[in-house]
Amino acid sequence: MRSSLLANTAFAADQPVLDNLRPWRSTDVPAVMSAFTDADITHWHVLRIETPAAAADWLAQWRERWAAAEAAAWAITSADTAVGQIGLRHIDLTNATVSLSYWMLPSARGQGLAPRAIATLERWCFALGFQRIALQHSTRNHASCRVAEKAGYLLEGTLRSAWQLADGRHDAHVHARTSS
Repeated sequence: MRSSLLANTAFAADQPVLDNLRPWRSTDVPAVMSAFTDADITHWHVLRIETPAAAADWLAQWRERWAAAEAAAWAITSADTAVGQIGLRHIDLTNATVSLSYWMLPSARGQGLAPRAIATLERWCFALGFQRIALQHSTRNHASCRVAEKAGYLLEGTLRSAWQLADGRHDAHVHARTSS
């Protein structure tokens, strides 16, 4: 399985549209600005995006990171409007592993869009040959934990004092699924 992933040219092609997930567009600056001014999102993220120019830069960097098979991000959409983000981080083609990240705008929370986006991206990753998909969140981020559980990601453990966020050190839960 690992050799098929290494030989796969998925990252050489344009980033695909996957159901209600599409690559970010330059016209998504307002959604990015909304996300990074939302107290819940900024509480759990170190990244700060405070200007439309910074949002445009954030959107633009994904094309290069995709081409380098380094990371990827999709807009989670409702009626083709960006309402959230899901991404691949820590892409390891040698070990066929990847990590997920996600956030939802307040207007889209509680509608099942995040677990559905995880399932969509998971199917695509496993079809490519990835063997393990993991996600992490602060142990204090109960909403993210519920999303992981609803998506069927088992809690594997806790990383002690793993993250430095604005309010101090946080332990992190690790959830994962495997292709088997």
